Amino acid sequence: MFDALVNAFRAPDIRRRILFVLGMLIVVRGLAHVPVPGVNADALGDVIGNNPFLQLLNLFSGGGLASFSIIALGVNPYINASIIMQLMTGVVPRLQQLQREGEYGRNKINQYTRYLTVPMGFLQAYGYLILLSSQTGNTGQRVIPGFDLASLETITMIFSLVAGTILVMWIGELITERGIGNGISFIIFAGIVAQVPGAIATFLRSPDLGAGIAFGVLGIVAVAAIIYIQEGQRRIPIQYASRVRGRRMYQGGATFLPLRVNQAGVIPIIFAISILLFPAQLASYFSSSSEGFIQDMANTVIALFDQNSLLYIVLYFLLTVGFTYFYTAFTFKPDETADQLRKNGGFIPGIRPGAPTRDYLARVVYRLSLAGALFLGTVAVSPIIVSFLFAGSVVANFSLGGTALLIVVSVVVETMKQLEAQLMMRNYEGFIR
Repeated sequence: MFDALVNAFRAPDIRRRILFVLGMLIVVRGLAHVPVPGVNADALGDVIGNNPFLQLLNLFSGGGLASFSIIALGVNPYINASIIMQLMTGVVPRLQQLQREGEYGRNKINQYTRYLTVPMGFLQAYGYLILLSSQTGNTGQRVIPGFDLASLETITMIFSLVAGTILVMWIGELITERGIGNGISFIIFAGIVAQVPGAIATFLRSPDLGAGIAFGVLGIVAVAAIIYIQEGQRRIPIQYASRVRGRRMYQGGATFLPLRVNQAGVIPIIFAISILLFPAQLASYFSSSSEGFIQDMANTVIALFDQNSLLYIVLYFLLTVGFTYFYTAFTFKPDETADQLRKNGGFIPGIRPGAPTRDYLARVVYRLSLAGALFLGTVAVSPIIVSFLFAGSVVANFSLGGTALLIVVSVVVETMKQLEAQLMMRNYEGFIR
């Protein structure tokens, strides 16, 4: 691996791409420490430490929310806009047509996604400020003391957050275009990895050697399992018949259609945790109500949806499984795949073209989605299980598994693949053997 990395740096174009990615990530980490004025940093730290919903948002902002920097929104508006566009592509005929038009259609959809990111940024910036203005730290001080939508300071904060989102989105697209890998994923990856030194320092201040070794072994096993499932696929054999076009005859051949075990990625976990955290977040607004009945109801909801409760764990698992099937249905359409195979003269051996091929692909994807859904459900609830296993130890506060680990492993594996492709073109020995 180290020899391959040295070979990658010997190639001037790959070296420029790698250095460009590192430079842009340094810029992003620098922006994460440029605070927006008017925020009580100490109170914000107390609130984020006690609020799982804000911890999730901080994860996808690359750690920018913890300091309420100009990139506190991170790529959240862009991710939400991308998800909305993907869902709309499945139901809007015009977007479906664009999706079939190759690179031109993809560029148009990406352009619409950028346009949608701006209003999503304004909505989320306003929502963040509303949410934080109602929160108080351990000392009773408000996170945003003088919040007023009509004030120039609040308007400046909103525009600063939206400008930061657009800047991060632009940097992410530059990384995708001029670097190696997906830029948006790299920005999230950098924010997660940036929290590792602080976690290690916390462990070293009060080390527990036995728990640390067990935690490390469990982490290695979790990474290996994620790589195994993420790279798992079912290869459907495809046979192409010989065909004549004009005066030329094209010889048939054999290939395969790869169907991934986990086609939905990390999106089902995001959907599931967003829905689960919403009731408790909403109930927290009424927990200090002067009406006893409303206050009791709010406290009951907060207790039911506590992260350590059995109901929360079961619902988290089931929702992740359900959203895996839901999102896979949007990202993979058996009827379109069967139609494309028929138009190009391809067929699955033993399966008639048309409706039988569609039904066969749907059946295979349904069975594969079960394995992917169970995998994502297990990954989602793994941090809660780990906190139970290591209760009382300092490593119980570490986040093992879940969204963070899945993103980190996926980004690393995908980057290794792209470096492998670049190196193979130069007859170098690659990363993946």
